[in-house]
Order: sequence, then C-alpha cells, then structure tokens
Amino acid sequence: MSGRYGLLGEKLGHSYSPQIHGLLADYEYKLYEVERDKVSDFLKETKLSGMNVTIPYKKTVMDACVSLSDTARKMGCVNTLVKEADGWHGYNTDYYGFCALVRKSGIAIAGKKVLVLGSGGASNTVCRAVEDMNAREVRVISRSGEDNYSNLDKHADAEIIVNTTPVGMYPNNGKSPVDLALFPKLEGVLDVIYNPARTALMLQAEALGIKNAGGLYMLTAQAKRSSELFTGKAVDDKEIGRITDILSSGMRNIILIGMPGCGKSEIGHLLAEQTGRRFIDADEAIEESAGCSIPEIFEKEGEAGFRARETKVLEELGKLSGAVIATGGGCVTRQDNYPLLHQNGILIWIKRDINKLPTHGRPISQSNSLEKLYEIRRSMYESFADVSVDNNKDKNEVVKAVMEAAGL
Repeated sequence: MSGRYGLLGEKLGHSYSPQIHGLLADYEYKLYEVERDKVSDFLKETKLSGMNVTIPYKKTVMDACVSLSDTARKMGCVNTLVKEADGWHGYNTDYYGFCALVRKSGIAIAGKKVLVLGSGGASNTVCRAVEDMNAREVRVISRSGEDNYSNLDKHADAEIIVNTTPVGMYPNNGKSPVDLALFPKLEGVLDVIYNPARTALMLQAEALGIKNAGGLYMLTAQAKRSSELFTGKAVDDKEIGRITDILSSGMRNIILIGMPGCGKSEIGHLLAEQTGRRFIDADEAIEESAGCSIPEIFEKEGEAGFRARETKVLEELGKLSGAVIATGGGCVTRQDNYPLLHQNGILIWIKRDINKLPTHGRPISQSNSLEKLYEIRRSMYESFADVSVDNNKDKNEVVKAVMEAAGL
C-alpha cells in the first residue's frame, strides 16, 4: 500500500498513533513535531499523503484546506488531512471516535441531561455529538463561564458527565475535575483521557456503581476512520475492538499481591523475562527511596512510617504502563493503595500454603503468627484482587496461569 502518513503536533511525546495505524494498515506512519511558526511551511512542503493533527494545530490547519467535511466545519476544527491533486482536504474523525465510544460503553444519551467538562476543541466535538444523540440538555462546565465549577449545585440533576479536560491525565494522575457524589441522578461517566486507563473520575464512578469508559476506544476508532480516509478502503469495525484490546493489554500493569514470601518477586521476574516487560519490586523501590533496608525503616519509623513510604512509592509505580510490579504483603492494609494500583493494572493474588512462607528479613511475619496474619488480611486480598493464582506448583505453570489471567 503506497503513501506516507503521520501525526502533526507541537509536542507529541509518546503517542500510540503509529502503533494503531501499524495495526490498521501497512503504510508508513510517523510523528512530526513542528513549531507553531513553521506549520504553514510544513504543510506546503511535506511529501506526506495525509496526516492526523493534534493540539494545538486543529484550528490552525483549517486555513490550508481547500475543502472541509461537513463535520469538520460544524466542529470548527480538523484532525485529519488528506492530500488531493488540488490541495489539503480537512476532516474531523474525533466525532466518529466519540460516537463509537458511546456505543461501546452502553451509556444511553437520548433524553438525558449531559454535563461536558471543559470548553476546548474536544468539548465542541462532544457537545455536537451528544446533541445529535438527542440529549435533553447539554451544559458546558468551564473555569470561568456561566456554568463553572463553583456552581455545580445548579446541575445536581445531571445524568451523564463527559470529561474533556486534561485533569487526571498522566503524569498528573489521581486528580478529578469534579466529585461525583454531587450528582445523585448520575447514570454514566465518559472520560476522553486514555492514560491512565482508569482516571480518578472513572475510579469514583466504578466505586459508586456507575457505568464508565475511558478514551482508548475513542482514540482507536478515530484512527480507524482516518485510515479509511487515507486509503479509500473500508476497515471492519471489529478492528477497533481488536486493536484496543492489543493496546490495553500492552499498557496494563500486572500487579502481584499476596502474603509475604508467597513468591511474588520470583514469579514477577519470570513473568517479566517471558513477556519482555519491566519488573519492579515495590519493597526494593521503597528501600532505594529511603536509603535503608525495610527492617531499618521499621526500627526507626515503625509500621506507620513504613506504610506512608509504601503508599508514596506505589503512587509513582501505579502511573507506569506495561510493567510487572510485585508489591509488599501488607500493601492491602491501606485502602488508599487500591486506586493507585488499579488505575493502570490488573491485580493478581498469588496464593501459597502458609507453611511454605519464609519469615527471614520480614518484620511483620516475624512478629506475628502467619495464620493470624493471613486471617486478618484474607478479606483485604480478596477485595483488591481481580483474580487469584495458586503458587503451590511448578513455577512455569504459575507464570502461564498469571499470563492467562492477565490476558497475555
């Protein structure tokens, strides 16, 4: 398949677009970081056959277009350019991507009051889409508009919330633009952010039993539509789900929890070797951060001091993507650790018979009956874990079971 394509932006950092387009078709797709004052010259001189456009150039490139699709014109921005004989033709595939996300989520928009958080380009797209889906009422919440974050009580009857702001996006994980407890009639939450996989907003929705979905499916869907515009060839809608699953699997952290000495580090090392993933031992990370051993931390600061250090380390480790992380046996004793690990990971409980658990160098295990300790923590492991794996058999079988549980 001929043609060269890419993503145009000012600062792109790590983008999943090349990977997505590589899975969609066999054309070349690269990243192009261009300074603001050089965009016009780039569009005139580039030999690309088409490109996607991201912030801050979605409006800038409109001046270079000889035609705009109806959707791009209504949105007031372009995120896909296709070169024809007469010049650049502009399209907006974000609209398609968001509509695909709504369908996938199962969240009903028709007849509902929708709050759209943020007033940027993504907000315009979402507003148009939910209006076309026959939302009963659409309100944009911005920092300084008539409807803002200081008078949300006016909209306590909101049934759907869509976040189009960057609040909660990597690396500023853990932040949320609103408290969902303010909206007793809430039925669905959508967040266009895709890193982390579960934003703080989504985690709260999950805790409240409210349907929610993140932006990865939207990203893949809009890329699929862009690819069709690039090549003129239809792509099966099933590809959206297939590619999203591939990306999600690669981004997902595999978090190993369980009793001290249950084999988390050993299994984690083997798993990392077999999958080519980075392995991190949370206890080692704590020791590195503290500049001393865990027994020394306990001696100087007690368990409370250690747990505070542990949470601080897990806060950073939980932001990672595609890692294997072995946690300390007591991380489950702090509920605050759950969202830190759950935001990007699947939590797998490694189980091992109590009589096989070592205690050397483990302050908690040495000062407590392991049987009593397990009885105290068992419900905690159950509440944290997505799945459990038995580690009383051959290590290769255990690693295989963990990989199956993680969808690898």
